Amino acid sequence: MSYLSELRKIVGHRPLLSAGATVLVIREGRVLLNLRSDTETWGLPGGGLELGECLEETAFRELKEETGLFAEKLTMLTVFSGKDFYFEYPNGDVLYSVVTLFLAESVRGELKITDEESLKLQFFSFDELPDLESRAKAMITWLKENRPDLCR
Repeated sequence: MSYLSELRKIVGHRPLLSAGATVLVIREGRVLLNLRSDTETWGLPGGGLELGECLEETAFRELKEETGLFAEKLTMLTVFSGKDFYFEYPNGDVLYSVVTLFLAESVRGELKITDEESLKLQFFSFDELPDLESRAKAMITWLKENRPDLCR
């Protein structure tokens, strides 16, 4: 059971502060998104930091768990927090996220859903993105404004 799941048993739906990592996988100018089972919107692979884990370990673990992919290297791009990273889940859980965004490099493996968090995995052009979950939308907006080289 995850650290956040354990906390939820104690605090219920009350707001929690969570540190986590999100991973950008970009191939030929297309970004990998997952259709989330909890919100039925598209997001970026990632998740919460577990006790004793560093953010890079979280990023590597979440990438593997959610997509079946492995990255040889991760490059930290930025850290997000604040009002754009407030999120209320459909079940009523409230979270304020502090998210470190990593770029996955030298990615290998077979793209496949390996957990219950994703309904679908797909690469999208940055010009033709589907309906994004709010935090993913904020990260992609930042990426387009600050790292347009990655969006081509």
